[in-house]
Amino acid sequence: MHLGIALPFGDIGGDGPIVREFAQLAEAEGYEGLTLADHVLGGNPANPASGRAGGLGLFHDPFVAFGFIAACTKKVELSTQVLILAQRQTVLVAKQAASLDVLSGGRFRFGIGVGWNEIEFIGLNENFHNRGKRSEEQVQVMKALWANPYTTFEGKWHRLQDAGINPLPPRRKIPLWFGGHMDVTLQRIAKWGDGWIMLSEPPGPKAVAEFDKLRRLVEAEGRDPASVGLEVWTSTGTGSEKDWREEISFWKKAGVTHVTLHNTFGGYHHKRMGGRSMTDHVGAMRRYRNAVADLL
Repeated sequence: MHLGIALPFGDIGGDGPIVREFAQLAEAEGYEGLTLADHVLGGNPANPASGRAGGLGLFHDPFVAFGFIAACTKKVELSTQVLILAQRQTVLVAKQAASLDVLSGGRFRFGIGVGWNEIEFIGLNENFHNRGKRSEEQVQVMKALWANPYTTFEGKWHRLQDAGINPLPPRRKIPLWFGGHMDVTLQRIAKWGDGWIMLSEPPGPKAVAEFDKLRRLVEAEGRDPASVGLEVWTSTGTGSEKDWREEISFWKKAGVTHVTLHNTFGGYHHKRMGGRSMTDHVGAMRRYRNAVADLL
């Protein structure tokens, strides 16, 4: 199994030396991936209308941050989890992703989602209400741009006339992983995806049933289910080393290929860790990997 860790900039800060130190420590400790979430805008928490979107924490632009981290590290994978594709211009994202993949030596894994924060779509002049269907076309455009020097594409929202990006990614593709938990998300993965980032279910029969549902959809598209990865998040916020070992053993048996230690996420059944300092996060990082290393 591939073990990654989420970069906790909202806790430890995001200055250059801090970013470099944490990324290099994670790589030295044996973590195989670094992940970043994505938010461009947050609403003013003093404004009741901001609701859930109010007071978002520190979020570096993923492409800028990963460009910096790529130069600070040697082999660790870089993964967005997730970048909100539909609030961005498709061709520009394809170019940014290709540039990052080239400069990192093919280390970029592109996690994408449709988002929930309408404030961002308004600020970026994109349509929040058609974001799902539009993102499907975006994926097709990006794949074509990465694979070919020149592309012609006529769609509902995109038009390319024998044009292309340069540089192209080294493999002429970038792994596309999808976040989200609706059936339509699983259908998109089955058609176009290389993996699913599944956050909504704890270890148990329901999670296994969701994985099996995805495998059936992948088979229906004429693809090998083994070619589509599965990722879950975990945390040191609850349990002991024994619990962490039992959890990762369950996920491994269920066919999960990637586990990300995300110590600051508190959604669904996940619990964030109590500490917020660099010392707290480094200690948790070391403790978790030492507990599960022989099971990976």
